[in-house]
Amino acid sequence: MSQEEKTSYSKEELQEFEVLINDKLAVAKEELLQLKRSLSKQNDSGTDNTASTSKILEDGADTLERENLSQLAARQQKFIINLENALRRIKNGTYGVCVDTGKLISKERLRAVPHTMHSIEAKLAKK
Repeated sequence: MSQEEKTSYSKEELQEFEVLINDKLAVAKEELLQLKRSLSKQNDSGTDNTASTSKILEDGADTLERENLSQLAARQQKFIINLENALRRIKNGTYGVCVDTGKLISKERLRAVPHTMHSIEAKLAKK
């Protein structure tokens, strides 16, 4: 049976994707934790006794870095949510099916982007 004829992945195939997603989820959660730690350390300023001009420059750099870390943390949180949603789709049997075309998403695409809900064809058609 070719991939185009299949309407869903087998339990074994889904289990492979579940392991992949759980591995990525563990790494993503650890990275988010590191970002949150970095953000909390940013709030601990050790430059209280520096000259005022240098303090202003440092504050600006600290603010920029804090904003960048916050953006990275927000992106990481969104990634975690997407991975968790993919695990739910595995449980309810809809994982690997394109929401636009209703066709099976290629294994290669799912291995590269395990939380995707769109086939390459559907993604390219949206551009």
